[in-house]
Amino acid sequence: MSNTNVVNPNGIISPQYCAPYAIDLAIVRKVMTLADGFTVTDVNGKTVFKLKGSLMSLHDHRVLLDATGKPIVTLRRKIMSVHDRWQAFRGESTELKDLIFTVKRSSIFQLKTKLDVFLANNTKEKVCDFKVKGSWFERSCVVYAGESLTIVAQMHKKYTVQSIAFGKDNFMVTVYPNFDYAFIVALILILDEINQDAREAASN
Repeated sequence: MSNTNVVNPNGIISPQYCAPYAIDLAIVRKVMTLADGFTVTDVNGKTVFKLKGSLMSLHDHRVLLDATGKPIVTLRRKIMSVHDRWQAFRGESTELKDLIFTVKRSSIFQLKTKLDVFLANNTKEKVCDFKVKGSWFERSCVVYAGESLTIVAQMHKKYTVQSIAFGKDNFMVTVYPNFDYAFIVALILILDEINQDAREAASN
């Protein structure tokens, strides 16, 4: 019997989100809305993912949906964590057995954003599986594989007539070939939450 369940090592959320070519995604943030809504589209404007926030716990619980509205990943902030730790679970679960990865700040005090990402099986967390570096304010960041210089995704700002006219905050993400773009989108949403908290703390 042949094993048809060979998992692509880069299919962190699902191998179905790995393409043999680079993927460009536009992330449109509707900054005018009460529950900050995100839509993720391909270069043709077709919706790939949507984000659902909980109004009861606006910043602590988010669900990433596919284009049909099916929950793919639940993002949850770990309360009382010093390093701003977030956890990502399969579907709508928040059980430890469904944990996919954890994200935390590399250090408590930092001017530029640096996040360490640990996959669920990396329980010792001595070396991160991925690292996010960049400036959220400039909407530019790079995702690296572990402590290496191998880039798996890059984010950059995109200005359009609509973004200026309608208060929509658009940015583009390029995900490199054979890498899980749902995972990258989930990382960017966590990055946004962490930076929003930092902005709020700075303004208080």
